[in-house]
Amino acid sequence: MNTLPAHVALIVVDLQPDFMPGGALACLEGDALVAPIAALLAQKRYRTVVATQDWHPANHASFASHYPGGQPFAQIPLHGHAQTLWPDHCIQGSAGAALHTGVDWNAADMVLRKGSNPQVDSYSAFRENHGPDGNRPPTGLAGWLRERGISEVHVCGLARDYCVLWTAQDAVSAGFAVGFHWDLTRPVSADNDDATRQALATAGIALL
Repeated sequence: MNTLPAHVALIVVDLQPDFMPGGALACLEGDALVAPIAALLAQKRYRTVVATQDWHPANHASFASHYPGGQPFAQIPLHGHAQTLWPDHCIQGSAGAALHTGVDWNAADMVLRKGSNPQVDSYSAFRENHGPDGNRPPTGLAGWLRERGISEVHVCGLARDYCVLWTAQDAVSAGFAVGFHWDLTRPVSADNDDATRQALATAGIALL
């Protein structure tokens, strides 16, 4: 396949065992992405590749275990916004938090670890979720990409309805053209697929 123009980058979101069958927060068929994403990177179609890695401390505020009686997938208010409570997942240094070994990550120009602030969840590669001050702190990725002449990003990975979607939406907000590799994503819940498609359409994000 032809190499894409130099201004187009690929963001591979959270391709980690904890988001795959048998993991702490499994996406249906999440492991089915490993081989095609590995092949995509091996083709070297993208000259710039970013991988994100969910990287939580054990006492993270998004974990249901952080709250007495907390139940995974329940919603609570956190910093003035709705927060889904998750099973403990992608704990720093754990096997489930590692980037999947079925991919040659030497193709990645940057590995962005997110979610390390114990008080703030972090779905997007570009900004953390709302913090105590009501703001969403940037990760610095937008500036890093611009310094390399990137004006368009394509996204894939896990999970379609959370971290990949938020990354795509925030990329648009940061001024990038965005493409979404739908077939190279899987959701936490397929029940969210219609809403995800609508959110992408509303943001003007192209399905690849």
